[in-house]
Amino acid sequence: MDDFNQLAGRFEQHRAQLRSVAYRMLGSVSEAEDAVQEAWLRLSRSDASEIQNLGGWLTTVVSRVCLDQLRSRKTRREDSLDVFVPDPILSPLDPAEEAVQADAVGLAMMVVLEKLSPAERLAFVLHDMFGLSFDEVAEIVGKTPAAARQLASRARRRVQGAPATDSDLSRQREVVEAFLAASRSGDFEALLSLLDPDVVLRADAGTAVGGPAVSKLMRGALAVVEQAVMFGRLAPHGRLALVNGYPGAITVVGDTLLGVMDMTLHNGKITEINILADLPRLESLSIPA
Repeated sequence: MDDFNQLAGRFEQHRAQLRSVAYRMLGSVSEAEDAVQEAWLRLSRSDASEIQNLGGWLTTVVSRVCLDQLRSRKTRREDSLDVFVPDPILSPLDPAEEAVQADAVGLAMMVVLEKLSPAERLAFVLHDMFGLSFDEVAEIVGKTPAAARQLASRARRRVQGAPATDSDLSRQREVVEAFLAASRSGDFEALLSLLDPDVVLRADAGTAVGGPAVSKLMRGALAVVEQAVMFGRLAPHGRLALVNGYPGAITVVGDTLLGVMDMTLHNGKITEINILADLPRLESLSIPA
């Protein structure tokens, strides 16, 4: 039992890192936790004394589990990729927490990662985000180091098109607060002034029971403002929260989470809004205090 507890303790030292890898690979909090748990199960059934680099061994296991999951996803439809919003990670908007968000990956970046092939995503996440060598990536993905390098290069070109958000978190908080205030009051002009003319709004409401997907993709400030005004009745229930490490908003009615909104800013203007309103997926998220 002492050996088992010691092994469990060593595993816990790597859990946060493994969860970060799995989340960036899968874009799902629950699936990431499942991948990490699978790594623990495999470790507990292995001869740990034969493992020289436990962190590397666990990262390899989690990565392969995630790769298998990405390859086996059957429900993803090509015509719905533009309106798929990955699971967000929510936490209270506390100034003390904002200072440690340097390694956070915004929801807009996660949306772009969803468009990569499984092998491209693995190569980019492991090499560009976590610093694994191409030799290590190649072993996990089952290709040569040169092929792994090409996978990461292709992914990098696609990711370069991802919208970059301003680094001033205080300014982003001000913009989110202004957006919520203007939505509550139905101030059309104030909303319009906050948006980039080419703003993109991506709303993922999942799939209606027995019917088609009800998600939508909208482009242009006027269309986005009209949408915000249309759903103004929910605005009084919106409040600030950290969404993937950046100031965003959540909509909570009673004890029910009805929506999560992530904003990307460039030069002080909102260039992208990602909204998750898929109630079954929202049920699995904890509402930040």
